[in-house]
Amino acid sequence: MMSLADSLQKDMIAAMKAKDKDKLSTVRMLKAAVANEKINAGHDLSPEEEIAVLSRELKQRKDSLEEFKNAGREDSVKQLEKEIEVVQSYLPKQLSEDEVKDIVQETINEVGATSKADFGKVMGAVMPKLKGKADGKLVNETVKSLLS
Repeated sequence: MMSLADSLQKDMIAAMKAKDKDKLSTVRMLKAAVANEKINAGHDLSPEEEIAVLSRELKQRKDSLEEFKNAGREDSVKQLEKEIEVVQSYLPKQLSEDEVKDIVQETINEVGATSKADFGKVMGAVMPKLKGKADGKLVNETVKSLLS
């Protein structure tokens, strides 16, 4: 299996050849983020660490997307939507709301959570299972709704 860095390198070259400026700039940003994380960690990144970097990049873009939509900046919105699509192509397939709900419910049963006071305990147990596979905001909201 190819490492994320190798995939990014290969896709960067393909985007250059195809003169796909949007994909090229996003892949370069991802490549830089992975390289910086590798330097900070002082070792080659594990697949979990690579997913964490990609998830962080995706979250930043989604947060910016909201702000740009609220500000009515359509040009930036379109650009960010393209970037989000590229970032998501490197992440594992995202789970559906129902799949997230099932995993959260299973985890609530495992840790014996009964009320909103157990929120932290549930989040602590469920996030490692869903890391990179589901949006943190969705997980947070699902845990809250199932505990109330």
